[in-house]
Amino acid sequence: MSVVIKSNDEVAAMHQAGRLNAEVRQILREAIRPGVSGRELDELAKEEIARRGAEPTFVDYAPGDRPPYPGAICFSVNEQLVHGIPGDAVLKDGDIVSIDLGVTYNGWVSDAAFTAGVGTIAPETEALLHATDEALQRGIEAARAGVYLGDVSYAIGSAAGSYGV
Repeated sequence: MSVVIKSNDEVAAMHQAGRLNAEVRQILREAIRPGVSGRELDELAKEEIARRGAEPTFVDYAPGDRPPYPGAICFSVNEQLVHGIPGDAVLKDGDIVSIDLGVTYNGWVSDAAFTAGVGTIAPETEALLHATDEALQRGIEAARAGVYLGDVSYAIGSAAGSYGV
């Protein structure tokens, strides 16, 4: 597989798609609270994506013979695996929610996820979220041109290990 070098215009368009995704993720993060449903967060995502002149990437996505995905977000609570479908169940104090968001802007797709606590969460859960976020940040910092994948993995593992994870 060859690497395709992007033009400056393509990189700028990719950056814009990512920026829009980040804006909508922040709005969703701020809307997470006890009593809100996955469907409400999904509708908010659709509205905010449209307001920015973009499209939700996941809506109607249907790989192979699977039925089309109905949501703009993938919504998973507590022990649920990723890519859950947003529904009417409401978040409760102490829940952990993961939201994956895809935004398509001018033909470019930005896909990113986050995990957040709902209301007041247990201290050990807060510590785990902090540890995983730091591990992610260390991995991102280590991922540079010319660096071996093992170096990135080491940075992630070292950060997680410092928390006993």
